[in-house]
Amino acid sequence: MDKPKGTYVLLLTLDKKTIITVGKLTTFSFPRGYYLYIGSALGGLFSRVNRHICGSDRLHWHIDYLRREAMVVEVWYLISQERLECSWFGSAMGIPQAQVPVTGFGSSGCRCLSHLVYFPAMLLFEDFRDKLGEGGENLVKMCV
Repeated sequence: MDKPKGTYVLLLTLDKKTIITVGKLTTFSFPRGYYLYIGSALGGLFSRVNRHICGSDRLHWHIDYLRREAMVVEVWYLISQERLECSWFGSAMGIPQAQVPVTGFGSSGCRCLSHLVYFPAMLLFEDFRDKLGEGGENLVKMCV
């Protein structure tokens, strides 16, 4: 049986300003606040999301470095054969107060500026979620 494929968003919170070395990118200062990380998993959506929620000793993706310091609050995902993270990143950047904290974070395989979006305060993300997955109809929310 095939593993479900899809695109996901992690909503993370970082409770204090933190300096993090992110793989080969370099060292960055991540401000206190909220982050949306947008990714795709075409080799197994649920195993990838579970890895991000639970963490791992092996640091493979850029998000693994941030995840050691930040807590996952929610996960939204859509089962799909398509890579949707670039269009979802564009939707996230349309949210007021959206900022790119690290250029190239999670986006080394595409032309996006980043796949990580920063917000200084918690927002209601319903409008964002509604833009994803056919108006949000098929988007699933997991509380962690």
